[in-house]
Amino acid sequence: MKKFLKKTIWISLICFYFFEIEIVRAIVPYYYFPKIKNLQKQSLYIGKNAYQLLYFGQYEDSLNLAKLAVKINAKDEKLWLILAEAQIANKKYKNALNSLNKAEQINSNISEIYFAKSNVYLKISQLKKAKSALEKGIKIEPTNHKAIFQLGNIFLMEKNYLGAIKLFDKSIKIKPDFWQAINNQGLAYFERNNVNLSIKLFESAISIEENAEPLLGLASCKNTQDTKLAIQLAKKALAKDPKYVNYDYRKEQLWGEKLQASTEILLQNEQLKKDVILAKSKISESS
Repeated sequence: MKKFLKKTIWISLICFYFFEIEIVRAIVPYYYFPKIKNLQKQSLYIGKNAYQLLYFGQYEDSLNLAKLAVKINAKDEKLWLILAEAQIANKKYKNALNSLNKAEQINSNISEIYFAKSNVYLKISQLKKAKSALEKGIKIEPTNHKAIFQLGNIFLMEKNYLGAIKLFDKSIKIKPDFWQAINNQGLAYFERNNVNLSIKLFESAISIEENAEPLLGLASCKNTQDTKLAIQLAKKALAKDPKYVNYDYRKEQLWGEKLQASTEILLQNEQLKKDVILAKSKISESS
C-alpha cells in the first residue's frame, strides 16, 4: 500500500510538473524575430517603394519610407542614396548631404553619390564644390555623357566658354544625338561672338529634336540677317514652350548676356506682339 501510494504521489508530481510547464508556455506571448537577411530584403523593398513615390511626385511619403528603410538597414549605400534624393525633392539639402556622406562612407566607388552631391551644391549655389563632386563622379564613370554635360554647364555658369565647349564636345562624342549639348555649344559660341557657328549648332540641334530652345536661339541669331525667318522661328518656339518668353527662365537655362540682349530685341518686334502676350497669359494660367 505504501509502495502504491508513493508511486501515485510521484506520478502526480510528474504530471503536475509537466502541466505547470505547459501552462507557463501557454501564457508567454510569441514574438517573431525576423532574420537579418529578411530585414535587409524588406528594407530594399521599402526603398524601392520610396523611389517609386519619388518618381510620381509624392515627395513627403517618399521621404518617410526612405527614412524607414535606412532605419532597418543602415549599411546599404543605395538606401542612403534614395533617402538623399527624397531629401533633395523636399528641399532638405543639408540632410541630403549628410545622407550622401554616409553612402560615401559605405562605398566611395559609386558615381551616383558624387553626381547627387553636385546637384545639391548647385541648388545651394556652391559652384566649386559642385564642380569637384562632378569631377570625382566622372573619374569613376568617364563615359557618362550627362555628367560631362553638367560639368560643361558649370563652366558655362562661370563664363568659361572655351572650357564649356570642350566638355560639350566630349559629351557629344559619346552620344552624337545629344541635342542639349549641341544646343549649349551654340549658347557658348554666341557669347564668344561666333554667331555663324552658333547658327550651325542650333540648326543641328533642331534637326535632332525641334525644341523651343534651339528654335529661339536660332531666331535670335538670324534676326539681323533674315527678320522674316527669325519671326517664324520665334513664333514656333513660343508656341512649343511659352516659358521662353521670360528673361529669368532663359537665364535659368544658362543663356548668356549677349544672347539675352539679342532675344529681347527680337521679342519686341511688333509682329511678335500677340505671340508674346499669349505666351505670358499661358504662363499666368499655369502658375
